[in-house]
Amino acid sequence: MSDTDNDIGAALAEICEAAAELILPLWRSGLQVLQKADESPVTEADRRGETLILEHLARRFPGVPVISEEDASEFGTPDAIGPRFFLVDPLDGTKAFVRGDPNFTVNIGLIENGRPVAGAVSAPPTGETWWTAGGGAWKRVNGGAAAAVRVRSWPQGEATALISHTMKEETIGKLAAEYGFDRKEPMDSSIKFCRIAEGAADIYPRHGPTMEWDVAAGHAVLEAAGGSVLTTDGQPFGYGKASEGFRNGWFVARGG
Repeated sequence: MSDTDNDIGAALAEICEAAAELILPLWRSGLQVLQKADESPVTEADRRGETLILEHLARRFPGVPVISEEDASEFGTPDAIGPRFFLVDPLDGTKAFVRGDPNFTVNIGLIENGRPVAGAVSAPPTGETWWTAGGGAWKRVNGGAAAAVRVRSWPQGEATALISHTMKEETIGKLAAEYGFDRKEPMDSSIKFCRIAEGAADIYPRHGPTMEWDVAAGHAVLEAAGGSVLTTDGQPFGYGKASEGFRNGWFVARGG
């Protein structure tokens, strides 16, 4: 691949924005909601977004394998994957999308040897896009000027955790005791990684199921912004778990 990782993040941002532009008119449009085999929702927005992304990736990065959510849902995941591949979630936060909430995202991450080395996340309702470039993380809104983003230092007494909308108060209390955060903010999708990356929040403890394509792009952005994504026992959080169907274990995403 001739592109440097610096170029790749910027290219992925452009592809995410093209998919976001396609998806946005379908939001709050009364779109039919279908159920996948695992009973999670899927819409025409997911499918159209994925088709566009796969076409762009095939043209720009020929020969690099892609693991994408809707294709995996329909046809299953491969039994093995090489050291370099893309992970795509064309619409992370489908439930939020269906509810009419704005926290849903388009995600593309590049994995090399188990690590996310480049990525981009776009939030269609707000026009925000975050991506990796030049060893750092960047953001633009509605195609405007790019600005570097960076995690903030842990604010003693005011640390904010981003959590699932469905999390029970008892669980939140246990997590607060374990991780030491003071405030909570419910939020869907991979945008949680990006809010931490830009210094708007501090921690996202995920003690529940996710798939690799849910988190790879956000992980790349957060790490480039100075944050971390680790297993709950502090080990590196890896990708390419083909033998496990690309399912993740628990993790903790943190800012400074």
